[in-house]
Parts: sequence; C-alpha cells; structure tokens
Amino acid sequence: MPEGDTVYRAAKQLDRALTGHVLTSSDFRIPSLATSDISGATVIGTVSRGKHLLTRFDNDLTLRTHLKMEGTWQVDRAGMRWRRPAHTARVILRTATHEAVGFQVILDLVPSATEDDLVGHLGPDLLGPDWDASLALARLLAHPEAPIGDALLEQRNLAGVGNVYKSELCFLARVDPLTPVSAVPDLPAMVAKAKRLLEVNKDRPTRITTADTRRGYQLWVYGRRGPCLRCGTRIAKADQGPSGQERPTYWCPKCQPLLGG
Repeated sequence: MPEGDTVYRAAKQLDRALTGHVLTSSDFRIPSLATSDISGATVIGTVSRGKHLLTRFDNDLTLRTHLKMEGTWQVDRAGMRWRRPAHTARVILRTATHEAVGFQVILDLVPSATEDDLVGHLGPDLLGPDWDASLALARLLAHPEAPIGDALLEQRNLAGVGNVYKSELCFLARVDPLTPVSAVPDLPAMVAKAKRLLEVNKDRPTRITTADTRRGYQLWVYGRRGPCLRCGTRIAKADQGPSGQERPTYWCPKCQPLLGG
C-alpha cells in the first residue's frame, strides 16, 4: 500500500532513470491531458512530497502524480514488457534508454510555478527537507478532539502516514485509534516514532515495524487476522474515519485501551 516511504522510493527510481534525459515521447492517457505532448523536454528531477510525486521538466512544467491505493510506477529499460495491464496505464514517459509507466495514478500537468496549488496544503513531510516536528505537533493539537487515527492520516498535519503506519503507530503508543489527540499520553514521542519508522523503511521494499524480518511478523497489527504478537489477544479490525472516507484500521483491544473517550 503506497505511503510516504513507497512514494519516496518511487521518486528515487524515477529520478535515477530520467533526470538529465530528453523525453523522446510522452503519452497521457486521461481525457484532460490526451492532447498534451512534452516530448523534447529534459527531465530536471523527481521528488516526493508526502504521498505526491513531482517530476519537473526544463520547459517549466511539472507532472504531479499520486498513487492513491493501487497506483504504481514501473521504470525499466526501453522495450521491457509491462507488468500490469495496458488499459491501466495513465502516463508513459520515454527516453532513449528508459520507459516510465504510471499505472492507476492520478495526475496533473501544471506550470512549475503553480506546484503549491497542488501540494502547498500539506503539512511537514516526514521524509522531506521541510520536516518540522514542532509544526506537525502543533497541527495535530489544533484539533484535540479528533481521533488520533484520523489525525495521523490528515496530510495537512504531517505528510506521509497512511493506513499501515496509522495502525502501527497507535499500537506502539498503546492507544486505541479512536483515542482523542488530547488524550494521547506522549504525542511528541508518537510524532518522533512516525519519523523514525518512515526513515528506516524508505530504502527497503518490505515495510517492517517490529524489527522481525520473518514473513507474518514484520508488522505488529496491520493486516493481521490472528493473535497479537505481544499479548495473544485477537487483533480487531474496523473502518475508521468520516462517512465516505473510512479507512481500514487494526488494533489490539487489550494492548490499546481507549483513553479519554
């Protein structure tokens, strides 16, 4: 599931393959950009911003892509077979040596000067040069009544946490995801842990929060159907969030009491 660490790796892959190279062709497969063509432009670089990717070109345009839940970028040598169905491709960027295909991504092509219109609302990026723990903490505390699970997902507070890290962070803090922000015993420690977890996972393909590399033991609660790794209680699962925006949440009913609710 794409979260800040996944997007960071995608940015590195795109940057390594495309930066400094001229696009021999571009293919946008969404109606709003179907007639757009940026072939001939040189790729300046790709960076991640929370869950967003910004690929910049020397013609003063920026391609913003977002992986949503199922999206991915495939970057390979030119001519390699696609690993996903062609009908799910949304954008294709080709150079003389490489081909980058964005599958099931959402995208915008905008003047680089207007990037902030798309990502300026985001909070401090857990993996970005703008990371500011005190600002992230202040934004979380600005809505003390919000459930901590929802608050961690709110990208305006801090950018990069998704469903997996939300569940894992609440487990590590020993709080039910419905606990109000104001009742979390050590919110600064939780913010610091979010930073550490994304940092240690940003350069490895398998996300690990337990320090155990064995399959089935890499995450404390997310995706678990059986007993808690710490106490043996059966892991609970429910959708959390405002109506229409519910997200899967996992927690241990024994290890994570509801505080201040």
